[in-house]
Amino acid sequence: MATSSSARRPIGIFDSGIGGLTVAHALAQQLPNEELIYFGDTAHMPYGERSADAIRYYSLRIVKFLLDKNCKMIVIACNSASTAAYQVLLDFFHEQALFVNVVDPLVERVAGEQFHKVGIIATKVTIRSGIYEQQLRSLQPDLRIHALATPLLAPMIEEGYIHNNLSQAVISQYLSDPGFGDIDALLLACTHYPLIRSDIEAFFSGSVRVFDSTDVVAQQVRNRLARYELLSDQRRHAHRFYVSDYTPSFAETTQLFYGEKIKLEHFPIW
Repeated sequence: MATSSSARRPIGIFDSGIGGLTVAHALAQQLPNEELIYFGDTAHMPYGERSADAIRYYSLRIVKFLLDKNCKMIVIACNSASTAAYQVLLDFFHEQALFVNVVDPLVERVAGEQFHKVGIIATKVTIRSGIYEQQLRSLQPDLRIHALATPLLAPMIEEGYIHNNLSQAVISQYLSDPGFGDIDALLLACTHYPLIRSDIEAFFSGSVRVFDSTDVVAQQVRNRLARYELLSDQRRHAHRFYVSDYTPSFAETTQLFYGEKIKLEHFPIW
């Protein structure tokens, strides 16, 4: 049985930049008693354009930073890092904290629906890995899948280009891919994409169910903490948000991802 002091330790969250704040916001909403420590590796964003070895190196260093902050759980709020580094992080640190990635909860949620064909959009690293196809087919072997790398979406969203003619044109160009013509559902396999979910749903006029990882990851975090008796019983408000490189534009964009104004602290771990 965990002690109350163990349960009151913070949850660490990291991403290649500030897109993972969509996951952090869902956690803050669903788990108001938990203290969050977020780290955005803005010095190396986007991870979707990096090699798997580089992502593993960055992830190991960031997790060490979060463990030094006494985190009881690490949430990998980045699909590229979840794909490239999750197993390595478990190998190194499984005895020091619980780990949750953004791939497994989304796969389990979608596979439980028994769709006939699903689409996936994500960064190049995530699509190249084939992780979503592998895991979905392990749960539903007859599922048809069409996956497409959509590398323009994350930087477009980071720059604040959403819900306008430019963003809608880019979204339309990607989603007009013939492979999406007969899908039942679409997985948004990047933590940036929830911010354009309404535009994606509008493109399909409600004929396709759209899933992202925010709420399903928050639910898995709750379930894992409850299983290990690590849910905090004391309301906490002192969330901390760190970035490895700081510019005023990052500070301005955080409100878009988190839904409210937050204070970013520059912590150059590199």
